[in-house]
Amino acid sequence: MVRPVVNRLETEMGEGLQIIRLNVHDPVGRQLGDRFDFRFTPTFIFFDANGIEQWRSLGTLDTDRVRSSVTTQ
Repeated sequence: MVRPVVNRLETEMGEGLQIIRLNVHDPVGRQLGDRFDFRFTPTFIFFDANGIEQWRSLGTLDTDRVRSSVTTQ
């Protein structure tokens, strides 16, 4: 249900935002899930331009928060 919201945000933000989608059932997805400590889907983790986690959200995505986070960097 969140896919259309994420797709719209990705289109709107263009190159200012990079979205990486992972399948938690694939080996790489499981490995990154362990590394970044997430088990539930959808989990959204926002990293700044330096790769430092700024915040995370489980289940829903606050698009206003994403926009605000991108513009303050």
